[in-house]
Amino acid sequence: MREKIHPKYFQATVTCNCGNTFVTGSTKPEIHVEICSKCHSFYTGQQKATQARGRIDKFNRKYGFSAK
Repeated sequence: MREKIHPKYFQATVTCNCGNTFVTGSTKPEIHVEICSKCHSFYTGQQKATQARGRIDKFNRKYGFSAK
């Protein structure tokens, strides 16, 4: 294996817009993200089930499936 061709590896601090921070490994020392697991609606349980049902109904209407 050739030497000196790999990037430096850092213990990176990831900062979310909501204020949450955590540490991970990366080739960049700092990472800024817009959404993390603390504020994403899927992980917090705030995602509406009606949205999913609406998408399913739209699919069924589009392709001619009927609810039995």
